[in-house]
Amino acid sequence: MAHNHDHAHHDHDHDHQHGHSHGHGGHGHAHGPVDTGDWRYGVGLVVNLAFVACEFGAGLYSGSTALLADAGHNLSDVLGLAMAGGAAVLARRAAGSQLTYGFGKATILAALANALLLIFACGAIAFEAVQRLGDPAPVQSGVVMIVAGIGFVINLGTALLFMRDQHADLNARGAYLHMMADAAVSIGVVIAGGVILLSGWSILDPLVSIVIVAVILWGTWGLLRDSVGLAMDAAPASVDVAAVRSALAGLPGVQAVHDLHVWGLSTTQTALTAHIVHDRGDPRALLLEAQTLARTRFRIGHTTLQLETDVMPDCPDC
Repeated sequence: MAHNHDHAHHDHDHDHQHGHSHGHGGHGHAHGPVDTGDWRYGVGLVVNLAFVACEFGAGLYSGSTALLADAGHNLSDVLGLAMAGGAAVLARRAAGSQLTYGFGKATILAALANALLLIFACGAIAFEAVQRLGDPAPVQSGVVMIVAGIGFVINLGTALLFMRDQHADLNARGAYLHMMADAAVSIGVVIAGGVILLSGWSILDPLVSIVIVAVILWGTWGLLRDSVGLAMDAAPASVDVAAVRSALAGLPGVQAVHDLHVWGLSTTQTALTAHIVHDRGDPRALLLEAQTLARTRFRIGHTTLQLETDVMPDCPDC
């Protein structure tokens, strides 16, 4: 449940008001709290890890590069789920004397590591597929189709677990995109296995592996871009900083807004700091209006605002 509290005090030298608002349910992506430290990561981890072992063994038995490639991709997803789940648990720990924001950044680091892991897996898969293109090996297509069909069911089911929160949490989005991509790839492998069964064209197996790499890279680019941005304390993609500045400047009595900063505390929480120059006679009311605006319109739950009645001489953007 979100809660807000304001602390205002009077600075006799500069006539400033300071306000802090912490709404832990608010964030920059969705309309409600996201509980990422739940059972979904555990279920996805166990089921997919068991399937990776089966798929890898089936790939070796059938001689299918596509199955081995998909197993490698699924293994990277398993590791990604483990990191995301672990980070979500860390993010729920209370802040400490040194880690004053808590462990929320662990979710961002997990998303970044997940993206880098997927890119590494793509390189390994592409290398093996290119080698097989020059010397296609016989493939037991019946085994390939059965295992890939099972993979489709498992991947689709896991993806659906994260569908609801895919726009609310970068790690949930990463899990959803990866599992949906896996489901699509599994269908492709089933089709390729069927064509090989009917035609004997074993070269389709490494070609499908290259398509898998393309699908993975396409889905990973957005995750990599967003996670790098959040790691660099950029504003979340869903927050229009110019619109935030304009909205705050449009409040009654506000003369200028400067030193505005917006960044992600985690993959689900957004923070804002700003100085607001005003001529209002009721600064506490202005403080409440600004915090409410940030929380309700932009879903920013952690705000720190400094109200000023004069423009500071060293402020270049006032």
